[in-house]
Order: sequence, then C-alpha cells, then structure tokens
Amino acid sequence: MNKTWIVTSETYLRQTKSWSFLLLVLMPFLFIGMTFGISYVATPNKSKSDLAVVSTDVGLRTSFIKQSGVATTKKYASVKAAQKATNRSDINGYVVLKATNQQVSATFNGPNEIDSGDQAKIQRFLATAQTQLNVQRAKLSTTQQQALAVQPKFKQQLQKKTASDKAAKTISFYILVFFVYLILTTYSSITAQEIAAEKGTKIMEVVFSSTTPRKYFNGKVYGVLLMIVTQLLVYLLGGALVVQFAQHSRITAGLWQQYASVIGKVLHNLLSINLLFALAAVLLYTVVSAFCGALVTRVEDAGKASQPVIYLNLLTFVMAMAFQGSPSSGVVTVFSYIPFFSSYLMPLRLINATATMPEAIISMVILLATVIGSMWYIGKIYGGLMLQTDELGFWGNLKRGLSLK
Repeated sequence: MNKTWIVTSETYLRQTKSWSFLLLVLMPFLFIGMTFGISYVATPNKSKSDLAVVSTDVGLRTSFIKQSGVATTKKYASVKAAQKATNRSDINGYVVLKATNQQVSATFNGPNEIDSGDQAKIQRFLATAQTQLNVQRAKLSTTQQQALAVQPKFKQQLQKKTASDKAAKTISFYILVFFVYLILTTYSSITAQEIAAEKGTKIMEVVFSSTTPRKYFNGKVYGVLLMIVTQLLVYLLGGALVVQFAQHSRITAGLWQQYASVIGKVLHNLLSINLLFALAAVLLYTVVSAFCGALVTRVEDAGKASQPVIYLNLLTFVMAMAFQGSPSSGVVTVFSYIPFFSSYLMPLRLINATATMPEAIISMVILLATVIGSMWYIGKIYGGLMLQTDELGFWGNLKRGLSLK
C-alpha cells in the first residue's frame, strides 16, 4: 500500500504542477472574471446614472425623491445647475416637476431617452400625486375618501410545474451534462496519453521489479482521482465566492433577486447525488482510458490511445441530448442503469423527477461495482499489457489484452 501511495502522490503532484492543469481549473474563473470586468466597465457609474429633480414646489420635489423609487441626486436643485451637470455627463438628465392649474406634470430633459423602468416609476408617482390633489379639490368626506382608497387585489395560484421549475431543470441538465462531458474528455486524454507514453519506454521493466503492476496501476488511478477531487473542491469554493459576489454586486444583485428561486433549484440539482454520479463516471472512464493507453505499443500512438473512450463519451453525450425532452422514455430508463450511460441519464431522470432515490442508489451501486471490478481486472492484467510490445493493431492488442490472466 505504501508503494501505491508513492505512485499516487507522484502522479498527483506532477500533473497538478503542470500549466495545462492550472489552466483547466482556472479557466472558468477567468471567464467569469472577464465577464464581470467587462460588465462593470460597461455599466454606468451610479452617480452618473442618477437624475436631478427640479421644482419650485419643495414638498413635491421631496415627495418625488422619497417615494418615486427613481435613482435621484439632491445636488442640483435648479434648472441651470442640472443642465450644466447634464452637459458634463455627471448625470443622465433632470426632471422638472410642476403643479399648475390643479394638474401635476413632469418633463424630462436629457441627451438620451429616459430608461423605461424610470419612466414607469415617474408615471406612477404622478398618478398618485394627481389623485391626492383631486381628492383635496373635491373636499370629500372621510367615508368617501376611504371608499376611493380601496385597491384591487391580485393573487397567483401556481401549479406544481411552473415555468421556473422548467427553467431550473433545463439549466441544471445542460450544466451537468456539459461539465461531465468536458471533464471526462479531458481526464480520459490525460490518463491514456500518460500510460501510453510510459509504455513506449523501458522504465516499466524497472518499475515492475520494485512493485506489483496492480499497485502501480491503482496508484495511477488514485492520482488522477485526487486531481479530479481537487478540481471539484476548487470549483465548489470558487463557486461559493462567486455566489456571494453576485448577491452583493451592483451588476448582478438585481438579477440574483429576480431569479433567486431558479438559482436555488439549480444549485440543489447540482449539489446532490448527481455530483457523485459525475465523480464515479470520471473514475470509470479513467480506468478504461488507462486500459486503452496500455494497448498501444509506440510513443507516437499515445495521442490515439484515448480515442475509443472519447468516442464512447461522445455517444453517451449525444444520447443524453437526444432524450432531454423524453426523460420518462423506456430507453432512458433502461440505460440509466447501464454504466457509462448512467452518469448522464440517471441525473436526467432525477432532475425531471422521473426516478426515485432508491432507483438512483441502485444505479450508483451498479456503477461503483463496475468501477471496482474494472480496476481489479485491469490491475490483474496490467503487467502483461505494459510489457507487450508486439504490433498487432488496436483490435489485435485489445483481443490479446483481454485474453491475459
């Protein structure tokens, strides 16, 4: 076991120190950082997006600033000062409020059309202020004023399957499927090429003289597994920081509040047993990739070693995309229990509530049993595979490899 962990640590440290691994881990955060940076630069500064409010009626101006909900500034109280600030682009414009002839009016002055949201808020304020003025003019009794103050009610009775549920399911599926596909493709290539490159050298004879092929093979798999766990931990910690930033950033705080329920459902779908399916799938594909890497006989063929696994991953990916709209299909149900396919199709069923947790556990047990069985079998024949140097072609090497004991 000690020699196994020596191989594990050596594989882990060598791969994690490489620039390719660092770029693989940091690329999503670099992309998010660039997106936030560009959005921050493109979004106007708050002080420059404010409107000035000008009115000879101090009470009307004060009420507008406090009640309208429009982002305003108190710095410019006269038309002349507000116009100069607009010309300097310190503000987006100014609103002139008037209450003449028993009518409330507002006039916006600025270089560009006012934001539709602010326009709606101004119109609501004007309607409220005009209603109050009309009531005062009419000299209504208290009972009549109370009768006019009655407001209509609006209620929503949401059904079980709402639009937000559908959106959350769709987003969860795409994030999970593309994440699993990219991770599987990346680590399959890394594992297969590393094993194939080692086989093309004489070092394996020296290695097997000091440790068993099974221990060496297990150490390689454990090293790659630690890389995957490291990447997932970085994504989880980084994702938590991104969530905190998004909740408090002026760029995204509004969107976060608007779609909080959808985001919560997406996070629930991702941070569940679906994540375990992704991890188990990567481990299974890694084991099979190591087997494919051991089948090639020349260093020049190292790049081709991962192609069978990549094609298999592509097949399962395409199948998941094809049945996205039919999670209750009999084909999806059957293949959700078959290793290689279950990592895509069982999460699809869970996200759409067409599978129960006991069914998911059964599928997970089958997947883990396949991983353990594959590691045991390939570890058993690994020595013969790595020392095999005859050029029989891929299928010939595969047939011979499976016949080893």
